Formats: sequence, structure tokens, C-alpha cells
Amino acid sequence: MTLDATLEQIDHGLDASLDRLLSFLRIPSISTDPAYAGETRKAAEWLRDQLRDLGAEAELRETPGHPMVTGRTGGPGRSILFYGHYDVQPVDPLELWDSAPFEPVVEAGADGRVIRARGASDDKGQLMTFVEACRAWKAVHGNLPGNITFLFEGEEESGSPSLIPFLEAHKDELTCDLALICDTALYRDGQPGIVTQLRGLLGEEIIIRAADRDLHSGSFGGIAANPIHVLTRILAGLRDETGRVTLPGFYDGVPQLDPVLAAQWDGLGFDAEGFLGAVGLAQPAGEQAYTPLEQIWSRPTAEINGIRGGYAGAGFKTVLPAEAAAKISFRLVGQQDPHRLREIFRDWVRAQVPPDCSVEFHEHGASPASQMRIDDPAFEQARQALGAEWPEEAVFIGAGGSIPIAGYFQSILGMDTILAGFARHNDQIHSPNEKYDVESFHRGIRSWARILDAISGA
Repeated sequence: MTLDATLEQIDHGLDASLDRLLSFLRIPSISTDPAYAGETRKAAEWLRDQLRDLGAEAELRETPGHPMVTGRTGGPGRSILFYGHYDVQPVDPLELWDSAPFEPVVEAGADGRVIRARGASDDKGQLMTFVEACRAWKAVHGNLPGNITFLFEGEEESGSPSLIPFLEAHKDELTCDLALICDTALYRDGQPGIVTQLRGLLGEEIIIRAADRDLHSGSFGGIAANPIHVLTRILAGLRDETGRVTLPGFYDGVPQLDPVLAAQWDGLGFDAEGFLGAVGLAQPAGEQAYTPLEQIWSRPTAEINGIRGGYAGAGFKTVLPAEAAAKISFRLVGQQDPHRLREIFRDWVRAQVPPDCSVEFHEHGASPASQMRIDDPAFEQARQALGAEWPEEAVFIGAGGSIPIAGYFQSILGMDTILAGFARHNDQIHSPNEKYDVESFHRGIRSWARILDAISGA
């Protein structure tokens, strides 16, 4: 009955919740641009004040960059950390926006009303679903459910340089039984998903060098080493004809898919042909022994992201280039160790570089995969709670990309994360005309109220 009262409070207060979100969206908190440092701080102060309105002990915590916003409520039950970020992406190209990016509007969309502004979906609208759920809960109960810690970051869109040091310095304060994040999307329209595994990422750049300058291909072709030949031969050997990565030891730590997840994924009816057809393709090109969803969510990859070398401008230039380079990324799963794989990859490349050539490496990040323990009852409780709110049953899903914060919560704070978000795949995050559906905002608030009721133990 108390949950029903909270949901009713959310419904009655939706207009006021929207007004608060619009006020938040008017603050141009672009963390990557120093010109907006004051506005980014203003967004942090705005959030601090919202948490104080909820009765939380909230403050700004200084970092070398933008401040963290933290808040804490006491109370019985399970301790929960909710994380979100208040910074947003730049708005360029401005001329492609249909309305001013920091003058939010609520307008008619193809499937109902939408909130149009930078940050509407990523991540201010999503973050505020949880804050507004807490507001409604307090209005009904007089306090917040359980023991909640809030952590809002202002540097997520600029690489989170202050995050790891902050987590390490405040480990005792921030460690809870469970973390919650609202920065993901519905599996599909009307069907929510809880992300339980995220791939890690390893980035490498290799540069092959030969002669001390570009050479005339008529004078030196056939006798001199060509770095492009060397590079492309190495890159071509990264995968075999079945799509399997050939690096020795690459699959160490790669688990088999949990049967519970495998059964849920099979029931999703994923349309690989439609998924690829939307971008002009037709055939899955990953490991042939695995389903398309496994290729995206639970299998590791090796992809070539860019190649340069020689002359590629207008006309023609017959040269043997002095160097050639490529950027390669590996998506990692399970217990694959990105630092060990970096060394394996480099040793593998070095062994194929001929004596007349040299190789240079540059690293571009390394983060392990994250896999949540769905045997924690809170995950099933949250899934059931979401299913009670949305038209279709909620499912446990994977994510092909990376959300490093979930991994840091595991490795630094020792806790798993329920990642439940309500964005749609057409929200155009990071692009002009970003939007968030009013339905996503409304049902998102109701969803968190249901989840808190199910897992807080209050």
C-alpha cells in the first residue's frame, strides 16, 4: 500500500519533477571546455541543494578538476550507493540543433512528448529519475528508504581523471552493499534491461618504420622493406577465417555464458539481420561458433580502428612510405587481463617485424570487463520490480561497450552494480537534438521507487 501511495505521489508531482529537470538542463555544464567551468560548478551546487532538500547531508567535494557531489542519508536496511554524472557533452555543431541546446523544451515527438536539450538523456534526465523517486518516497514516508549514499561526478564526459583517486581516498565512506547506476538504455521500446556484464577495453597504436625517408617505388620497389606490407600482414593475422582471435593466450579468463543468461538472451528474439541491415550490412562477422548476441555482449574482439601510411591524397604518388601505423582496440570479457594482453600483443607483433624494420607502440587505455553476480537476490528483485512497471518483462542483458565506473566499483569498492536505464536508442546522445522521452522520465521515476521498495530492506 505504501508503494502505491509513492507511485501516486510520483504521478501527481510529474509536472513539478519536469520543471526541476528543465532547470537543471538550463545549466551548460560542459566539463571538457574550461570556459564552462563556472557553469559546471553551478550544476554541482544545484544538485547539492536538491539532495539537501531530500534531507541528505550533502556537500561539494573538491578535486583537481570539477567537484564531486556527495550526499548521505542514515536509516535501516541495505546500504546503497547511487552514481550519476552532471556534466554534459559539447553541443557542436550548433547549427544542426532545432532549438537552443540549453533552453530545454517539452515538445511532441513521434511516439509522445519528449524533453529536448543537451543532457536530457545523458545523464541529467536519467540521474533525476532517481532523485525524484527519492523525493516522492520522502513525501509519503517522511524519510528515504534504507541507507543511501549519492555520488555525482562532473568529469564523466572528459575521461573521469579525478574519479579513481577520489574512490581510493574515500573508500570507507563510499563502500556500500550495492551500487545503482542510471546511465543505460531500455533493451527495446517498452522492455527494460538490467546490464549485468560490460566488456572491458584495451587500446593500442603500432607504428612500423623502415627506411629513413619515403622512397621512389621505381628505384626501391622490390628490394626495400615496405612498412605497409609489414603492417597489413600482421593485422591480417589477428583473426582466423572463423573470426577467432589468434593471439596466444587471448582467451584465458574468458568464461562460458551463464545458462540463466543464455536462456534469457535466446528468448529476446534478437534480429541480427535487422540490426545489421540498419547500417547496410547483412552477415555477422564475429566468431562463427557463437550467436549474434554473444558476439556483441559476451565474446572478446580485436578490431582495427584506423590505418595510415604512404600517400592517399588526390592523384597518385609512387612512394614506399617510411612508416605505417594502425590503431587497434580489444573488447575484453570475464577475467581477461588488459595489461597482460598488451604485452602478449606487443610480443606477438615484435616477432613478425623483419630485421630492417622497427616497431613503436603507444597505449590508449586499459580497463577490465565487469560481470555482476546475479545470484545476489537484489538483481532478481530489481528485475521483477522493473517488469511490474513496463509493458514487457525486464531482462538481464549485456553491453558491448564499456562503463568503467562499474568496474571501479568492483575493483576499488568491492561492490556490484545494478545498471538500469530508461534511455531509448534514438535519444541522440552526444549529438544535436538530444532528447529524453517524458514516458522514460515518468516510468523511470516509478521504476526506481519500485526497485527501492524491493531491495532496500527498509
